[in-house]
Formats: sequence, C-alpha cells, structure tokens
Amino acid sequence: MELTFHGAAGEVTGSCARLRSERSTGLIDCGMFQGGKSAARKNLRALDFDLRALDYVLLTHAHLDHSGLIPRLVALGYRGAIHATAATVDLLEIMLLDAAYIQEKEAEWANRHNRARHVRRGWDAAPLYTVAQAEASLKRLRPHPYGQPFEPAAGLRCTFHDAGHILGSAIIELDVEQGGSVRKLVFSGDLGQPFRPVVRDPATLAEADYLCIESTYGDRLHRPMKETEDELVHAMQHTLEVKRGNVIIPAFAVGRTQEVIFVLADLVRKGRLGNLEIVVDSPMAAATTELSLRYDHLWDDETRGLLAWMREHPGRASVRFVQDVEESIALNDRHHGLVIISASGMCDAGRVKYHLRNNLSRRESSIIIVGFQAAGSLGRRLVEGARYVTLFGERVPVHADIYTIGGLSAHADQSALLAWLGNFHRPPRQTFVVHGEQRAAEAFRTAIESRLGWHEVNLPVPGEPNPLR
Repeated sequence: MELTFHGAAGEVTGSCARLRSERSTGLIDCGMFQGGKSAARKNLRALDFDLRALDYVLLTHAHLDHSGLIPRLVALGYRGAIHATAATVDLLEIMLLDAAYIQEKEAEWANRHNRARHVRRGWDAAPLYTVAQAEASLKRLRPHPYGQPFEPAAGLRCTFHDAGHILGSAIIELDVEQGGSVRKLVFSGDLGQPFRPVVRDPATLAEADYLCIESTYGDRLHRPMKETEDELVHAMQHTLEVKRGNVIIPAFAVGRTQEVIFVLADLVRKGRLGNLEIVVDSPMAAATTELSLRYDHLWDDETRGLLAWMREHPGRASVRFVQDVEESIALNDRHHGLVIISASGMCDAGRVKYHLRNNLSRRESSIIIVGFQAAGSLGRRLVEGARYVTLFGERVPVHADIYTIGGLSAHADQSALLAWLGNFHRPPRQTFVVHGEQRAAEAFRTAIESRLGWHEVNLPVPGEPNPLR
C-alpha cells in the first residue's frame, strides 16, 4: 500500500493524494492549484498519471483547492464515482460551474487583450475546462451523510466526519483491507478553528494507522476572537466614519463570506458597530448563502440565534446580494459607506478584482484581508505591502489601507491542530504533514514531535510514492 501526493505538499493548494492498495486505487481530493503564474502551468500538468486505474474519488470539501480539477479529471477520461458529503455535492453544483464560467471569461478577455495589443502567439488562450465539461462532471457526484460508512471500492470502507471548516467539510476515515488485515487511514482535510461562527467544531477521532494532517497555520497562533473583533471594529470605524470611504473584503464565496456576514452582524448587535450596509457582490456567494440556510442543522447554536436577531432587525445589518453585472458596475458610483464582500478570497479572479481596481488607489477606502493568501496571489502581494499591482493590464497604485485580520481564519492554528491530534490514543505508524507552505509544515512537524512525542512524522515530496509500512 502506498500514498502519493500530487499537490498540497510543501504548499497549500492543489490537494490531491493517490492511495494504492492491493484491491483498489483512488484519489483523496482533486484540487486546483491557485496563486501566481505558476498555478496555471501546474493545473495543466496535473493528473499526469493513469486515470484508467482509478476506482474512486473522495472529496473532503468544496473549496476549489480541493475540488477544482474534478471537471478536468472527468474530461480526461475518469468514469468512476466521486464521493462527498451531501452539502459538498450541492455546493459543487454551484462552484464548479462558476469556476468554469470564470475561466472561459478570463480566456476570452486574454485573447481580446492580446489582439488589441497585436500580440501574436500562434495560439489562443483556452480555459482549463469549460462550463459544459463542469456540467458533465457533476453527474459523477455521489452524496453521503456524516457518520454513515459506505464502500467506494472493493476492500475499502469510508466514513465522513464533520471537519468544522466550511459547510459540508469532512475528515475522511478509511478502513482498507490489506494483507489479510484492516488498516485505518485518516485524512484531516482542512480543519476548522474551534469556537468560530457558523459551522460546528471539528469532530475528533481516536485511532489511525496512517494520518494526513493539514498545516496551513502550523507555525502560528490566531489572535483571540476578542482581539480580532477589536481589529475589525477599528478598521471598519476608521474607514466608514473617519475616512468616509468603502470597505472591500475579498472572501471565499463558500464559508468565509457567510462567516464575515455573521461576525459583522454580531458586532452590530453588540453595539460595537453602527448600522451597516453590506453588499455581497458574488452570484456564487449568494447561491451558497441560500444553500447554507437550507443546511442550518449543521450550524452551531450561536449562529442560529444571530440569524433570528437579523431577521427581527432588518435595518441594523442589512445584507444585499448583487447578481447582475450592471448592478455590480453601479457600485463604482458609491464612494463611501459600503461594505463590499466579493470573491475570490485570494483576489486572483472574479468580481473582487474590479472593486480592487476601483478602490486600491483611493486613500479613503480600505481592504480587509480575512483569509489565507497563497504565495504568488494578488492578495499575498497586498499583504506583503506592494505599492503597485497590475489589474486587467493596468498598473494600479496602492493608496488604500490594507488590514490583515488573521483571527477570522477558517483553518485551525497550531494550538488547535495539536489539540485535535491529542485525541488519538496512540501515535499513528506514519503521519504526513501536508497542505502547508514549507516553513509552516516544517514547524508543525517539529511541534508534533516535541509536544506529542510522535515519531515517523513526514513531509512528503510531490509525486514521490510513500510506502505505508
């Protein structure tokens, strides 16, 4: 039995692990690489193994860095089932179509831009996959509830447990028949930070022979929620009341947008912020928020209570969802008083790029970064203090204030990750630290070894098979 990591090894995006056992071969996640120019090349080179040998695909959750290559996988010939939680399946029906639409539009824009500049390359830019290919891939999705085992392939039993990261996110537990015995593999997926709004806290497991653990924030601690709220209140008040500008919040449409809405509404309810006009400019975020309301049984109790308050006080934290392009463009005429939440979370695609183009050069406005920014992404460059950025071929000066509010992360920090690992009754035979940039992964491996006393903690190399001993 062996495990090969084709992404998210020494980096955060592109999650994809290939498990080969004596009776089957399958993928755990099939994610898109994100961040910087190298991501496009990586996505084109991904899935460069025999897809005909795959018997199943299991998905931890719907974020594109874990699911975004599913349409390409199917377009290249995979014909098996793709298993996920019911909420993840519903989210993917929104997200994969949206991703394909954005890719088609950006390829169209690039070709039009090159023709206008008389750039001759001998070939046109093409999307990684089309809307039609995304639609075809949805037919392969199979939903499953939390806590109920199923058999995706011969000699394999799978159970999904709540990962507390976003709606439908799962820890994957696999019981694999191997050599006359059963081995247990656990894939953490992305683990949520405990005691955060909207979703429930991550489930805990007690046993694993082999474990894959994420390390996005494996080298640091998040600020306590009170300090995070203090930071957010300062940024909002300084922008809206002192500078009298707009607040732009790049946020992932799934999970982060809903969490930000509820955090802001809670601050209004507590009297720490005045009435807010919140505009969510992302059709996908609108659709996923509507979907989230249908899955309120997966929310924590505090969020259900806050939603009831919002419905009773509709003018206090008003939320408007923008669908039409014309309505989105009209937001450019509002120079103060708006809180605009828009995708993508790393600022590399979608409508948020237009809002950045129109607000980065304005000293009255502020950009509030509330999630992880991968190396090479536009969001990362803003966090690192870029004075100019390029948007749609235009050089834009950065005069707006840039705030980074790390405490709102949907990923567990080092302390929470170690606490989750502490629930295992004994160390796994082998532990693989994945889904973290090299520095974070190395720091977390050291923390596991020193704090928990575990051995056989590995940092896998992309593309190299790891025999499971």
